[in-house]
Amino acid sequence: MLAIAGLAVVIGVVSVFVAQGLLVLIDAATNLFFYLRFSTERVSPVDSTLGWFAVLVPVVGGLLIGLMARYGSDRIRGHGIPEAIEAILINGSRVQPKVAILKPVSSAISIGSGGPFGAEGPIIMTGGAIGSVIAQFFHLTSAERKTLLVSGAAAGMAATFATPVAAVLLAVELLLFEWKPRSLVPVALASATAAGVRQYVMGAGPLFPVIWHGAMPGATALLGCVVAGLLAGALSAALTSAVYASEDAFARLPVHWMWWPAIGGLVVGLGGLLFPQALGVGYDTIGALLQGEVTGRVILGVLIVKSIIWSVALGSGTSGGVLAPLLMMGGALGGVEAWILPDMGAGFWPLVSMGAILGGTMRAPFTGVVFLLELTHDVHMLLPLLIAVSCAHAFTVLVLKRSILTEKIARRGYHLTREYATDPLEILFAREVMRASVAALPVDASLERLEAPVRVDPLGGPQRLYPVVNADGRLEGVVTRFDLHQHVQRARLSRDAALDDILRRQPAVAHPEEPLRVIVHRMAETGLTHFPVIERDTRTLVGMISLEDLLTARTRNLDSEHRRERVMRVRLGFPFSLGKSTRTS
Repeated sequence: MLAIAGLAVVIGVVSVFVAQGLLVLIDAATNLFFYLRFSTERVSPVDSTLGWFAVLVPVVGGLLIGLMARYGSDRIRGHGIPEAIEAILINGSRVQPKVAILKPVSSAISIGSGGPFGAEGPIIMTGGAIGSVIAQFFHLTSAERKTLLVSGAAAGMAATFATPVAAVLLAVELLLFEWKPRSLVPVALASATAAGVRQYVMGAGPLFPVIWHGAMPGATALLGCVVAGLLAGALSAALTSAVYASEDAFARLPVHWMWWPAIGGLVVGLGGLLFPQALGVGYDTIGALLQGEVTGRVILGVLIVKSIIWSVALGSGTSGGVLAPLLMMGGALGGVEAWILPDMGAGFWPLVSMGAILGGTMRAPFTGVVFLLELTHDVHMLLPLLIAVSCAHAFTVLVLKRSILTEKIARRGYHLTREYATDPLEILFAREVMRASVAALPVDASLERLEAPVRVDPLGGPQRLYPVVNADGRLEGVVTRFDLHQHVQRARLSRDAALDDILRRQPAVAHPEEPLRVIVHRMAETGLTHFPVIERDTRTLVGMISLEDLLTARTRNLDSEHRRERVMRVRLGFPFSLGKSTRTS
C-alpha cells in the first residue's frame, strides 16, 4: 500500500498540470473557433461576433471529433466516467496511452466549439488514463492498477474544482467498488496532493464564492428543501431519459456513428443562436446563478435550451463532461424555485438544487453534498443540501432502473450495481456452518471397516471425502470416495493393500475460526470443494465443510432481507392493580 501511495502522490502532481493543460486547450479552441485567433485568453462564445456562422462552429467541432473517434480511438466518445468504469471492470484497469492524448484534445475541441459540456469528465478520464499508463510500467496487479487509475481520476477532479474531499467521495461512490484502506489511502493522498499543488498553479478556490447563508434554516425552509429535492429528482430523471432517447434516435439514423457528433453539433449551434449562454462550460453563468444575479430569461433559457442541446449532444457520442452542465441546469431550477419557495437569501435555492440534481443524476449523494460545500465554502448549507440530495436520490432510485452512468454500461451488455453491503461470508465462521457429524476413517482401518462407506453407490453418496485420523483424533490425511472404492476392490483381490497407498497427507483444510470468505478463496485457488475442519494447534478433526455448506451464509442473508416478524407487541389493558381487583370481584 505504501508503494502504491507513493505512486499516487506522483500522479496527483501530474494531474494538476494535465488539468491546467486541458483548460488552456479549451480556451485556445474557443478563441480559434469563435474569434478566429490564436490565444489562450479566457473568453466565452457569448461575445462572439460570427452571427449566423456560429451555427456551423459546433458542426465543425463535431466532425473533427467523429474523425478522431473513428480513426483514433472510440474510447474518447462520451463524458468519461462510464469509460473509466468500463476500463476498471472489464479491461483490467488498462487504458491505452493514446486515450490520454486524444481525450483531452477531443474534449477541448468539443467544448471550445461550443459544446454544452464541462471539463471535469474529460479530466477525470484523462487523469485516470495517466494513472493507468503509469501503473502499466510497473509490475502490479489489476486491483493495484485500478487504485492508480482512480487516483488519477480523483486528482483530476480535485485539480479542476479544488474539491479534494468530494473527489475522494466520487471515487468511492462511482469508481472504486470497495471501501478498503489499500485503495482509499492512495486515492485520498492523490486528491490531497492535487489540491495542494493546485493553489500554486491555478489558485486556491473556492471556485464559486457565495454570500454565506443563515446558520439554521427554519422548518418552512427545510420543507422547501424536500420540494427542491423532489423537483431535482424529476429533472434528473427527465434529463437521463432525454439523453438515452437521443442516443436511440441517433442509432436509427442510416449513417455511420462518426457523423453523429456533427449532426448533434447542428442542434447545438441552433440552440446557441437562440441562447448563447447555453454554449461552452458556463462557469460564469453558474457563478451568477449562485449570486442571484441572473434574469428570468437567463434562468428559463438555461433550463430549456441548455437541457435540450446537452441531451442531444451527449446522445450523439461527442466528448464532454456532465458535472458543469448539471450544476448549471440545477442552478436554473433553483432560480425558478426561488420565485415560489421562501426567500432564504441570494443563491440559496440554486445552490440546494445544484447539489440535488448532481446527487440524483449521478446517484452519488455524498458527493453531491460535499461537492457543493467545497465549491462554495458555505458550511451552513450542509443540512439543506443533505435533505435535498437525499430526496432527489430517492426519487431517481424509485423511478429509474439505472443512473445516467450505469445505463451507458448496461447498454454495452454489462450489469453494474452501486450498492455496498457487508458480505455475509465475512461475518460467518466455519464453525457455524460446518457439519460436525462426519464419517472418519482410522489410519489403521481393516478391510471390513473400509468396506462400510462404499456399500452405497461408489461414485456418489452423502460424503465424498473421508478424513483419516489417528488414535488421538488428529488428521493424518484424506481419501476420496472414488479412491476408497478402487482401493477396496484391489484389497479384495490381494489382501495386502494398505490405506496408506491412497492417503493424501497434505490436504487443504479449514479452521473453525476462519471466516467463510477465506475458505471460499481457498476453494477457488485449489479447485477443491470439500475441506476437513481441524483445530489449528492440535490438528484435531472437528468437522467437514463443503461448498454446499457455504450457501448457509447466503440463506441467512436472504432470510434477514425477506422474513418479516413482529418482535414486540403492544398490549392494551388495565393497570395491574385494577385488573387484580376486577378479577377478585
